[in-house]
Amino acid sequence: MSVLEEMRIRSLGVIDDAVVELSPGFTAVTGETGAGKTMVVTSLGLLLGGRADPALVRVGAKAAVVEGRITVSEGDAAALRAEEAGAELDDGALLISRTVSAEGRSRAHLGGRSVPVGVLTELADELVAVHGQTDQQGLLKPARQRGALDRYAGDGVEVPHAKYAAAYRRLRAVATELEELTTRARERAQEADLLRFGLNEVAAVEPLPGEDVELAAEAERLGHAEALASAASLAHTALAGNPEDPESVDATTVVAAAGQALDGVRAHDPALAALADRVGEISILLADVSGELAGYADQLDADPVRLAVVEERRAALTALTRKYGEDITAVLAWAQEGAGRLTELEGDDERIGELTAERDALRAELSVLGQALTDARTEAAARFAEAVTEELASLAMPHARVSFAIRQTEAADEASGIDIGGRSVLYGPSGADEVELLLAPHPGAQPRPIAKGASGGELSRVMLAVEVVFAGSDPVPTYLFDEVDAGVGGKAAVEVGRRLAKLAKSAQVVVVTHLPQVAAFADRQLLVEKTVDGSVTRSGVTVLDGEDRVRELSRMLAGQEDSETARAHAEELLATARADG
Repeated sequence: MSVLEEMRIRSLGVIDDAVVELSPGFTAVTGETGAGKTMVVTSLGLLLGGRADPALVRVGAKAAVVEGRITVSEGDAAALRAEEAGAELDDGALLISRTVSAEGRSRAHLGGRSVPVGVLTELADELVAVHGQTDQQGLLKPARQRGALDRYAGDGVEVPHAKYAAAYRRLRAVATELEELTTRARERAQEADLLRFGLNEVAAVEPLPGEDVELAAEAERLGHAEALASAASLAHTALAGNPEDPESVDATTVVAAAGQALDGVRAHDPALAALADRVGEISILLADVSGELAGYADQLDADPVRLAVVEERRAALTALTRKYGEDITAVLAWAQEGAGRLTELEGDDERIGELTAERDALRAELSVLGQALTDARTEAAARFAEAVTEELASLAMPHARVSFAIRQTEAADEASGIDIGGRSVLYGPSGADEVELLLAPHPGAQPRPIAKGASGGELSRVMLAVEVVFAGSDPVPTYLFDEVDAGVGGKAAVEVGRRLAKLAKSAQVVVVTHLPQVAAFADRQLLVEKTVDGSVTRSGVTVLDGEDRVRELSRMLAGQEDSETARAHAEELLATARADG
């Protein structure tokens, strides 16, 4: 769980330089009126991206600076968002700094990096819920109220919500594909026509693999048939001789004479015998080549008709390679791929029909699941309202009533909505419900959004009641209350303290208070004191223990630190708080 460990405040309002040391559990901040207690709330507001007011800068100072140290768990939403902004954790802690100049300029730093103030605002929702007179965050936002109600409802909402979310995601995917198919129908039809034309051209020619290479070789041979035949004839005569000229010298006769010369003496020397064998091999090779040359010359015939046929075929193949591939092998590959793509395009009408049917089925399913979500939220909202109203009765608001308004917005047409309660309504990833928390502070009052239906002090008590009921379901790890005890005293003040202590069992709670009944329930009490010159210095925020705490509670009770009656009452309050704990 994230914990706000410490804040250092410099030149802010009456505070010159002070360190506020916090801890897990319940921390109460007390002090005399005007001592600067509310500057704790103001400082935290600045750390969380609140509006920078240059009037807050202490007179004579150039700028006010607030620094905070918050421990965060690795992998939680706040840590991830900070890392996205370039921040670095310091031994598991997130360092935040906000500077406000007297001229009104504001700067923010997160984990050692300068960041836009908006980044701090984003972190605020994950780290701290502030409830006071001026700063309102967390559950006052309707978007967060629905999420908190869903968590409060538990499995009753979680189960249908998971099914709804899965169906919603599938519907978005189907709708996207369907829109692409329908809006691009013309382009896809044009693509199909081009493919058909090209495939028909290829089919008309009926090319064979490697045919272009073979025809090129044949065309080359036919185009030079006479020269090839003459060369083969001359080569054959050189090797085998001319029958019409007995006196001519040929290679076969010469080699044969060489072989005869060697055969007579080969028996006398193995080396010479080896040479004689090689001459014999040459003689055989000459005879083979001579025969093949004769056959080649006899078979080769200039055929202008065949050459014309080959050239015509090559022209047809060239027309294909110019459009569909660098050679016939590439053309055949294109044709195979194009046939598959054409089959896909020609199946669009069928696919559109399938997707349309699936879309309609998913919208019908979302209507059922959306209705289940609405019903579950309505049931949980009734339980929640009853629980919060009971809490308010103990917080000096016995006539206040809290309720949820669960509404849906009418869709412009059936195609853009789902059916909930017989109406076509807009819907989103979390259902069709718009959830808002309402307060009627007294009988006869019209329920209004809680931010508008209560005064500052009442609002803090309402939010305390809400947070107590939501404890464990709302993930905000730190709560800061200011003016939560406004207009409260006696038994109601004790109940406020008791409920703050209850909330602190599952989260860090910081309360600025002037009531001893509230402060007595705190795990830690901080005293804010001004010096004689009217400023709060570094030593002006101290942790109270033992006798010091009794003295401060006595002062808060009777305005006198040494009153025996007040001391007895203070000790009784502490004993009561410890007994409750």
